[in-house]
Amino acid sequence: MGGKALLFVVLGFSLIFLIMEKNMTSTSTRTVDNMSSYYTNVNAHNIALAGANVGANKIFLDPTWTDGFDDVSFADGEYDVDVDIINNFQNIRRITSVGTFSGVSDTVQITLQPSKFSKFAYYSANEGSNIWWTTGDTVWGPMHTQSLLKIDGSPVFNGKVTSKLGMESSGHWEGWGWNQHWVSDATPEFNGGYQDGVDLPLPDNSITDLKTAAEDGGFLFEGQDTVYMTFAGDSLKYRFSYKDAPTTVLSSAFAPNGVIFANGATVRLQGEVAGRFTIGAASATKTIVVDNGKKKKKKKKKNKQKTVTVTVGGDIYLDNDVVYKSNPNDNPNSTDMLGIVSENNVYITDNKANKNDINIDAAIFAQKGGFGAENYANRPPSGIINLNGGITQNTRLPVGTFTFGGNISSGFSKSYHYDNRFLISSPPSFPNTGSFEIVSWYE
Repeated sequence: MGGKALLFVVLGFSLIFLIMEKNMTSTSTRTVDNMSSYYTNVNAHNIALAGANVGANKIFLDPTWTDGFDDVSFADGEYDVDVDIINNFQNIRRITSVGTFSGVSDTVQITLQPSKFSKFAYYSANEGSNIWWTTGDTVWGPMHTQSLLKIDGSPVFNGKVTSKLGMESSGHWEGWGWNQHWVSDATPEFNGGYQDGVDLPLPDNSITDLKTAAEDGGFLFEGQDTVYMTFAGDSLKYRFSYKDAPTTVLSSAFAPNGVIFANGATVRLQGEVAGRFTIGAASATKTIVVDNGKKKKKKKKKNKQKTVTVTVGGDIYLDNDVVYKSNPNDNPNSTDMLGIVSENNVYITDNKANKNDINIDAAIFAQKGGFGAENYANRPPSGIINLNGGITQNTRLPVGTFTFGGNISSGFSKSYHYDNRFLISSPPSFPNTGSFEIVSWYE
């Protein structure tokens, strides 16, 4: 190889190495820049997440909190948190957290809504002293009891189950003396998990808040002993005596916000519901005049009378089926939804219409009482309660009696199915738990 050729070879390799060095230097620089940018963006995002979590925790501890935070230092950066009420009627809130690190900002948004008791397939404050969940019992949605959860056999729970006081299982003792120990015979299926120590009491203001909602955009019945209500699709028929001719109104115009409330009255309910409504009933005090009970004396003045104060109303009776016009099991897009809220009890009426099954589409709430069947121990076997919704009650009430073989002696057997729409939606102004739950999280 000549001198010129060797020189070209050397120059060629030099050029190649220079290009490679430039590319390597450029790649290294871009790598450092990318790493620095990634580090900055990740830190800004994590700071925004921290602010969102702190804000959510503040609302969890104090549901009235809306102050937010300004310029809070965190992890060599800072976050700002704003809380906005984006729907006053439904009390829906949005947390917006902005995290800043080295001049770079990122945003996290959380939307929260009040947690409603309608989300429970079953809730009880008091399970009773001798009521057990046993083989053949199935709960299809979330369940909670403030009482002791008593398990016998193999009940199935397909949603998350929580209790305040824990769980008691049927079983037997084995061993002798110091080796004696309790062996559970129960084999429950908790397909959605189980957690004890969860304290979720019934609030005291549920009925008052529902009455307020009826006064503000709904309809309030006052001064009646009994209110008969029959839903007929888009219409509602109501009367105050069984013999009266009903008044028919367009439901949506009668109660624009969907809340219909009877104060100091007993409600008797039935029909086919189109739309979203909550029916409520509360007790009230009433002054009446009574005889003092003393015998009249001859040719003397008549007995003196006295006034006494009594408590009336607050119960809801289901006189017949209460169902949706558009069944959500057949039409997942159905918007028909019903809440039945009583201060005292919700009863299945002992009448001819309810002698052979009853169908109920609703979320039921009984503040001081429970859900049960009128004259459950004395009425004949009456078929099945087909409930599509959920039950929240202070005290679990019976709906029938059974033989040891499981046959109905009186009243009803149960077929309770959860309306899955209640996980994210609820009837208008349905009682809430006093806390919020997250319905969306945007990063």
